[in-house]
Order: sequence, then C-alpha cells, then structure tokens
Amino acid sequence: MRRRRLGDDRGSVVAEFAVALPAVVLVLALGAGALAASGRQVRMQDAAADAARLAARGESDARVRAAAPGAATVISTEGDLVCVRLTAPGPLPGLTLSASSCALAGGL
Repeated sequence: MRRRRLGDDRGSVVAEFAVALPAVVLVLALGAGALAASGRQVRMQDAAADAARLAARGESDARVRAAAPGAATVISTEGDLVCVRLTAPGPLPGLTLSASSCALAGGL
C-alpha cells in the first residue's frame, strides 16, 4: 500500500483546469460576439447609405425600410440632405448598434 505524503499535488492540474476553463470560454465568447458586432455594424452602415440614397431619390418609405430589414429606420430632412438613421439590437445582450448616412436630395 502506498502512503500519501503531505503536499501531494496529484489532481491539482484538473482543479486548475476546471477553474480556468469557464474564463477561457467567456473570453472566446466575448471575442466572437465583438467580431459579430463589428461585422453587423459595417453591414448596417452600408445599408444606411443605400437607404439614404433611396430616400433622396424619392423612393417610398417601404422601399427605404426594406434596405435594412430588422432595423428601426428614421428618415429626416436637413436642408438639401435626406438622412437615414438605423438602430438594431446587437449580437451581445445590452448592445445596440446604430448607423446613419445622408444623401443629397434629388438623388443626382
């Protein structure tokens, strides 16, 4: 029979791994969420520019809103510019993404 010595470290690697694993998973999840949020932000900015050009050409509000499905759309006029502001929930809880763009009225 083998006697255990004081200060035996058997099993400590498993315990340290069990403590570190949730932290590593959390960091990876947050990184993936940040990457998804930045990709969605770029797509929203592009959609806002498209929607502003559509609104400046005089397209219907339904067509302008169709440029960014799933996003709340606000269309406003500022002098000779037609501006569109989009807001949508982000991929991470509590994160809201927004984008805005303006185009010259008349669309020319």
